[in-house]
Amino acid sequence: MKQLIVNADDFGLTESVNRGILDAHRDGIVTSATLMSNGIAFDSAAASSKRFYRLGIGVHLNLTEGTPVADASQIRTLVDRGGRLYMAPARLWAGIASGRVSQSDIEFELRAQINKVIRAGVRPTHFDGHKHIHVLPAISEIVIRLAREFGVPAVRCPMEENADASGPVRRFGHSAISRIKQYLVSRAVSSAARNFRRKLEQTGLLSPARFYGISDTGFLNASAIGRILANLPQGASELMCHPGYRDFDLERTRTRLLTQREIEIQGLTAASVKNLVISEGIQLGTFNDFVASAQQAYTAARYRGKSRSPSEQKRTPPDRSKSHGKAKRNKVFDRRPDF
Repeated sequence: MKQLIVNADDFGLTESVNRGILDAHRDGIVTSATLMSNGIAFDSAAASSKRFYRLGIGVHLNLTEGTPVADASQIRTLVDRGGRLYMAPARLWAGIASGRVSQSDIEFELRAQINKVIRAGVRPTHFDGHKHIHVLPAISEIVIRLAREFGVPAVRCPMEENADASGPVRRFGHSAISRIKQYLVSRAVSSAARNFRRKLEQTGLLSPARFYGISDTGFLNASAIGRILANLPQGASELMCHPGYRDFDLERTRTRLLTQREIEIQGLTAASVKNLVISEGIQLGTFNDFVASAQQAYTAARYRGKSRSPSEQKRTPPDRSKSHGKAKRNKVFDRRPDF
């Protein structure tokens, strides 16, 4: 069975981003979103999540921009003189490695962000990171520890396989250099995520087997989404996206994704994309659906192993890869959109 979570990042960044995410959920294939605790439109995003109850909501952990949730005086190594988060991922990692950035400050701010989401009445389905900071060494251990502490069963693992820099490279005003640069970002993040996946497996936290969206960030239109869907393998996958509408508030943020967010909405709601979901037999769902499906498959595999005689078990040890066969018959992940 082909299972797909379509997660919209930056929920709460601005009101226009909130509207874009909700439109892409209501009229398109978005099934999940991650809430940015320090976004200027956090309150309206949290309120909307209660009305759009089929939209899964996770936490978009952010250490790189905006006003922190914690008191800036409590996390001095993370903020600039104005009390704002400001470090790009590479600078953040360098600060951690050199000892200039305190890991206790990182944990203090991330815990504050998670608690803010929970206090707003949202039970997080999963964690991910703004600019994928959650896979950085040291930060990854903190995120895993917090996931286990707060009972969050899944964390995004942005390990993108088969990413390439090919395809149309002069689209929407982008140059070949922009496409190649994004490909290199994908390779760097995927390299860190490879180690992160091992940590998740060791601690029992779940993540879809495949991930898409980094190399297509800034280029994700109907054609790109269609290519991903047409080549989606069996099993669980996540597609990251950034729908939204361009306005003054969005332009005031540090995001480079402006008009491109509107192009993503067009792609995520396109009739051709929705038809492809149906024709390819893709089951859309949330991280909660994914976790339930994975747990059912695991339980079924254990039951099959116990049902054999000891001699049979010795001859043929349980094949965990075959647990996917049981998942093909469960309907937990069967959440086709109402087209």
